[in-house]
Amino acid sequence: MNFDWNPNPEDKASIKAWLGVWQPCVQNVDFVPARRLFAENVASFGTHMDIVEGRDALEQNQWRSVWPTIDDFAWDFENMRIGVSPDRLMGMLITTWTSTGYHQDGSRFDRPGRSTVVMSRESLDADWLGIHTHFSLFPGTPGRSFGSREPKS
Repeated sequence: MNFDWNPNPEDKASIKAWLGVWQPCVQNVDFVPARRLFAENVASFGTHMDIVEGRDALEQNQWRSVWPTIDDFAWDFENMRIGVSPDRLMGMLITTWTSTGYHQDGSRFDRPGRSTVVMSRESLDADWLGIHTHFSLFPGTPGRSFGSREPKS
C-alpha cells in the first residue's frame, strides 16, 4: 500500500480539525470529550506508560499523569506531516508540540515534544478516531512536571 504524504485538502483539513478538538481537551484537563476522539481499543505508549490498549488505560496511565501537571499545550499545526491511505480510511500525523512544565519548586520550564497519531474512520463521511498515539519529550527535557491543576472532567 502506498501512503500519501500529500493528501487532498479535505482530508488534511479534517485531520487538523480533529487535533483542533483534542488540543483544548489537553489545555483544559478535560478528559470526557477527549475520550470520544479515540477508538475503544486504542493502543498507545508514552512518557508515563509502556504499551497499553484501551481508552481507559490511555486516560489513566498517560493523560491523567500529564495533563494536570502542565500548561500551554499546543500542536505545531504549521509543520506537521499528514499522510492518508489510498482508501482514505486511515490517517497518520507526525508533529511536534509545546507545553510548559513545572519543577518541584514551582518554577516553569519549556516542555517540548513530538508525537505520532494514527487514526481511522469507517467511511469517508465518518469522524476520525485515534487508534494509536506515541508521545515523547525532546532529549534533555525534564521527564516529570509537578504542576497541579484540577481536571474539568
